[in-house]
Amino acid sequence: MPIEERFIEEGLRKAEIDEFLRNELEREGYGGIEINRTPTGTQIILYVEKPGMVIGKGGKRINELTNKFEEEIDVEDPSIEVKEVDNPNKNAQVVAQRLANALERGWYFRKAGYSTLRDIMDAGALGAQIVLSGKLTGSRSRVEKFTEGYIKYSGQPAKDIVDEGQAVAKKQLGTIGVTVRIINENATLPDEVEIVEPEEIEEEEFEIKEEAEDEEKTKEAEDEEEEEEAKEEVEAEEEKEKPEDDEHVVCRECGEEFKAITASHLGTHDMTMEEYKEKYPDAPTQGGS
Repeated sequence: MPIEERFIEEGLRKAEIDEFLRNELEREGYGGIEINRTPTGTQIILYVEKPGMVIGKGGKRINELTNKFEEEIDVEDPSIEVKEVDNPNKNAQVVAQRLANALERGWYFRKAGYSTLRDIMDAGALGAQIVLSGKLTGSRSRVEKFTEGYIKYSGQPAKDIVDEGQAVAKKQLGTIGVTVRIINENATLPDEVEIVEPEEIEEEEFEIKEEAEDEEKTKEAEDEEEEEEAKEEVEAEEEKEKPEDDEHVVCRECGEEFKAITASHLGTHDMTMEEYKEKYPDAPTQGGS
């Protein structure tokens, strides 16, 4: 199976399970699900407001849910674990279901929306939005939004930090869709900048650090002095070994150095000693002259 089809199939399966549990655990306060595949089967973690009602007396209810997963949804070897929601007012799915139940009991939509929004913000959320859509007061459908605080609508942060839950309220005039979005206080906002203050250094540690730096500088200065002295000694030895310039004389015709300009050498240039001295009167012919 291509990887694209496998992703689509897993997404559809999770959506099917999520819808099944919303309907099955409506009174128990269904708050979300995690599905993990293990070598022994499928691990399902349920987050609910009332875990005792999900488990049932002697585990009867949880066994019924396990059988329904196998028979109706075709989940291989399901293993269900039930966890309680830490703070129901910060779980979008639990809040959405509560609001839907309040609307079904006859609460006025505006009172229910603002009351629910206030409970979410009092729980410590950074921002929240409630969207009610449907026949709220009459025969014509409309949409009402209740927003407070910071909320993200698009981009990757909207997927990472926004908790979204949905529910449906069934009334005589028709159904009302309930959507709740919450950004909890532990979310990292994309425009949030953290400034780290420098650590305070105690006075003793600062003095120790200064002493270490002074020792290091002194050692470096001594090393530089030793290097300079060694360099001077090498240069002095090289000067001693270097032959003195006045022991040689340069031939003005060819530019080579000799201890003395001889007649035999000048013969190679078709010149005599007298012609060489006449041509170069200031040129020495003996070394040291």
